[in-house]
Amino acid sequence: MVQLTMDLIAKNASHKNRSEEDFGQYLQKITHLNLSDKNIDSIGDLSFCKNLRVLYLYDNQINQIQNLDFASNITHLYLQNNHISSIENLSSLKKLEKLYLGGNCITVVEGLDKVGELRELHIESQHLPLGEKLLFDPVSLNSLAKSLSVLNISNNNIDELEELAVLENLSYLKAVDNRLKHMKDLEVVLKKWTKLHRIDLTGNPICQKPKYRDRIIVQSQTLESLDGKEIQGMERRFLMNWKASRAARKKSNERIIDEHAAYVQFSDSETPYLTLPFHDSHSVKKKADFLDLSHKQKVARKPLSGIRERSSQMKTQVEEESEVTAEVV
Repeated sequence: MVQLTMDLIAKNASHKNRSEEDFGQYLQKITHLNLSDKNIDSIGDLSFCKNLRVLYLYDNQINQIQNLDFASNITHLYLQNNHISSIENLSSLKKLEKLYLGGNCITVVEGLDKVGELRELHIESQHLPLGEKLLFDPVSLNSLAKSLSVLNISNNNIDELEELAVLENLSYLKAVDNRLKHMKDLEVVLKKWTKLHRIDLTGNPICQKPKYRDRIIVQSQTLESLDGKEIQGMERRFLMNWKASRAARKKSNERIIDEHAAYVQFSDSETPYLTLPFHDSHSVKKKADFLDLSHKQKVARKPLSGIRERSSQMKTQVEEESEVTAEVV
């Protein structure tokens, strides 16, 4: 295997006039270093590269992030497709803006509580143990809350996003090929992510939910692109108007039900039951009159029964419409 050292840099340097300039001075001047796909398994001493801004170490065999204390000026670090199992030893990278760690063996997103300027984190497609999902350390998430704007967590068996709601400046989330399936969970974070412009959830079970696209567009007023497809202004206006119309209709129906219920209650309290005295000496005709009056009483009370029935039907209709609205909104 190969260790990343000054000698390796010298062998791969493209500097043509090394004989005219001391190599140490050259190392101090370089800002970009590309040592990808060199079969490197460890990071050695690079302390001479004090002005390094961008370091490419992807497609190697590195198993640990180390010896980067010198790299206080690095802004971009590419470490994808290695054998890294832990995010560590990055506290000295105060200017780090973009961190690429996709295709490693990381199980927990941690060790980022000292990287206060990080704007992009790419940690997709980790080689996780069977049945496990990528986890997030709350301390690191809180540290990234105000700086992180791009997050790629695709293909990591993730089944919920609620803990990511603290990322208040998130503008782009890529979470394709995960296990997201609950709209309620998604609605919670969409309300928190007030600066979100793009989200890609392709390949998740949630994408098969009825009116999936419509419901997300209605929930996020800032979203411009969903699953790689642009959201048109006319599309959003139509869905928002439709939502407002359904809400108004629901409110109107609830008001009518309340009025009917109040009327029925009033009618019941104001309409006395008719009672007639019964004597054994009454004639057959009087008994017939008594039966007649009883029949009239029942007939007189039929309209109230009709009101109750209609009130019950309208309540059922509103409940059914509420369920449909909940599915869409």
